[in-house]
Amino acid sequence: MGILGIYASQISGHLYVGQFVAISNTLGTAAATSPDGITWTSRTLPATAEWLSVSASGSNFYIATADSSTSAASSTDGITWTARTLPSASRWYSSAFGNGTYVSPAFNSANAAYSTNGTSWTATSMPSSARWRATAYGASTFVSVAAGPSDKAATSSDGITWTARTLTASQAWTALSFGGGLFLATADGSATANSSSDGITWTARTLPSSNSWLSNAYGNGTYVVIANGSTAAATSSDAVTWTARTTTSASDWWAVTYGNGLFVSIGNTVAQTSPNGVTWTARTIPSTLWWDIAFG
Repeated sequence: MGILGIYASQISGHLYVGQFVAISNTLGTAAATSPDGITWTSRTLPATAEWLSVSASGSNFYIATADSSTSAASSTDGITWTARTLPSASRWYSSAFGNGTYVSPAFNSANAAYSTNGTSWTATSMPSSARWRATAYGASTFVSVAAGPSDKAATSSDGITWTARTLTASQAWTALSFGGGLFLATADGSATANSSSDGITWTARTLPSSNSWLSNAYGNGTYVVIANGSTAAATSSDAVTWTARTTTSASDWWAVTYGNGLFVSIGNTVAQTSPNGVTWTARTIPSTLWWDIAFG
């Protein structure tokens, strides 16, 4: 569209404009949006909560879930949010969208929820009670991994019925993404990563250092992992061979995503962007503890 930071895709004859949406884990209502990952505007969520997760459908529809609460929210633009209700007061740590369905497994529980419209949620169950910490969709499959330390993973074709799977090692698995035909899981306090083409069979990979790898993302042919409380990062073109990189500061980096040709990482009052995962630039974001980010 000729405007910096505007990403448009044609879906079913409609033009959708993508943007970054961030939510805060500080008890409150803080959210923020950005068309380019550089300039951020404060927004307000509809309920006071410790917000844990935000997901986007890729068509300018967003959902958010909260900690130890039935609070959820939805938005058609990331600006105006409407309160929604989850089936139980659980720790809704992660969420994902795929094949017309939103899913959210709960942390330290067997509870899970799904929604086909982002507004009404239905209870379902994970294969077992676990610290389900990260969820992603790819290859027509939802995948969730547990923080444990655990070797637990789970897959679902529809977000309703889940099947137990096993990772290669018992780790505090804290981040999961899909891209380039692979799921990538990384862990807190370890150099071990796992990759899988289907969420069922996993292969161990080795990152450049043992670190608190709390976030990862894929974009433009590159896998990126970011460490929390450190300047450590790493990139890979195949999730097998990794190269150490350096971020802008040793901040509490909680989440990273890719959109509009940029990786965008957020943390405790900080943000940073990179076109390639190699060179990072600090950005200014409204001051709060930013916990999760989505692009869509």
